[in-house]
Amino acid sequence: MLQQLSIQNYATVDTLEIEFKAGMSVISGETGAGKSIMLGGLGLTLGDRADKGIVRTGAKKADICAAFDISNIPAAQKWLSENDLEEESDSGSCLLRRVVNADGRSKGYINGSPVTMASLKSLGEMLLDIHSQHEHQSLLHRATHQRLLDDFCVSAKHLAAMQTTYKQWQKNAQLINQLSNRSQEDSAQTQLLSYQLTELDELGIAVDEVPKLEAEFKSLNHADETVASVQSALTLCGGDDEKNATAAMHQALTALNELPEKNARVISIIELLESASIQLDEAVSDLRAFSDEFEANPERLEQVNTRLGLLHAIARKHKVKPNELAQVIADLRQQLNLIENSDAELEKLEAADKQLRIDYIKVAGEISKQRKKGSSKLTKQVNEQLKQLGMPHASLEVQLLASDKDKPAANGLEVVEFLVSTNPGQAAKPLIKIASGGELSRISLAIQVITAQTSHIPSLVFDEVDVGIGGGVAKVVGQLLRHLAERTQILCVTHQAPVAGQGHHHFFVSKFTKAGSTLTQITELSETEIVREVARMLGGEDLSDESLAHAEQMVASN
Repeated sequence: MLQQLSIQNYATVDTLEIEFKAGMSVISGETGAGKSIMLGGLGLTLGDRADKGIVRTGAKKADICAAFDISNIPAAQKWLSENDLEEESDSGSCLLRRVVNADGRSKGYINGSPVTMASLKSLGEMLLDIHSQHEHQSLLHRATHQRLLDDFCVSAKHLAAMQTTYKQWQKNAQLINQLSNRSQEDSAQTQLLSYQLTELDELGIAVDEVPKLEAEFKSLNHADETVASVQSALTLCGGDDEKNATAAMHQALTALNELPEKNARVISIIELLESASIQLDEAVSDLRAFSDEFEANPERLEQVNTRLGLLHAIARKHKVKPNELAQVIADLRQQLNLIENSDAELEKLEAADKQLRIDYIKVAGEISKQRKKGSSKLTKQVNEQLKQLGMPHASLEVQLLASDKDKPAANGLEVVEFLVSTNPGQAAKPLIKIASGGELSRISLAIQVITAQTSHIPSLVFDEVDVGIGGGVAKVVGQLLRHLAERTQILCVTHQAPVAGQGHHHFFVSKFTKAGSTLTQITELSETEIVREVARMLGGEDLSDESLAHAEQMVASN
């Protein structure tokens, strides 16, 4: 439940700190005193939109903190744990904070850690629910009807399962659509890729074929020059002429070896010449072998030239270099495999679609049963409340309109709509067509009170929901809220004395002027002060003995 609210520099509030207790807390005050300021600040801690206009004039920022006891709220504890935002001390408390700068920018915090507004909203929905005097306007929308009925009778577990399955089904359907559309495009792409691969495969291009062919082409293209040069080198190094290099080398070695006395340097020279002689002999041998094996081959030159021409032409067609053709073949084959595998992927998605449809209809069907059963119960209870609220002939009817099973919907297999009849014999019609403003307000209040009884939220706020009613009806409203406060914390902003008289606690909102500024303050009233405030609400500022006695009777009857 809400334990404490601290507000600084918000609207007309300078500094405000309120401690709340279990039961029903009434908040009253003079018109224009700012009774809803407290709820506005509370809403900011729950992620409501903020603007720079809320910062008190002359202040740099507004700072609002709300402390909650979550020791009996497992869902909130789990959420905090999953988001690593739990309080370090195991006190069971949780602190929500909102800071709004004068330029309109704001920051949110949970237990001191900065968070997004979405996080504040997600957690806030588990802690507190605000019912405002304007909420009856939302009853004109079917979406509100669906939410109220589901809150009243549908298992949260089933709702979560349906929404999860719906999202999965939708995502799977999108993938099927994308893949199906792509399949039409891929059909033409498959033909192109197959043609390109067939053309390349027929060429039988080997890895590193192009550089090898280019080297061979250069060699064959210069065959005559090669033969002449090799023959000339062979003649110079080891020909029949006694003046060739080999003969000269042997003669030099013979001359040096015949020296009668050889010093170290001469011996070194002899060793070098012997090594050179060996290498020269090997070179001559290789030259002879090359000369015997190599010959000009015009036919082979033509073959290599033709092959290179084909490879260069196909490379230009694919806008790559000839030595990159092997990679082109690999890439095309990979693309073709991916497209061919898409058929298998589409089959998997279509199988998943069938299973998700079964899962969705199963859980949505269970929710439909809960809605059908719950709608009868809600109708009965709301109609009983309407009688107590001065509408004895009014009758609410919950209509469940079946939706298309083949089209997944986030809200299930039916659309919920509230219909109402306000006079005997009158057919039930949509609220927007039949209910007046006053009637709609009371219908909204009846629904809110009934649905709140099944709410899992530990703190409920009713902000002037009793507008437009009075007398005995107002007393009934007060009794309903007090009864509701036996199981959940109730904060009620009201201007009705019969409602205020039902509170367990009472806070009074007032305004005063300080240093030229109008400021708002909230004070918890004592028992005596509660009686005087209820009397003021009954008869104005001039308290009479009669109004005080009447007020005392109202408060004492609780």
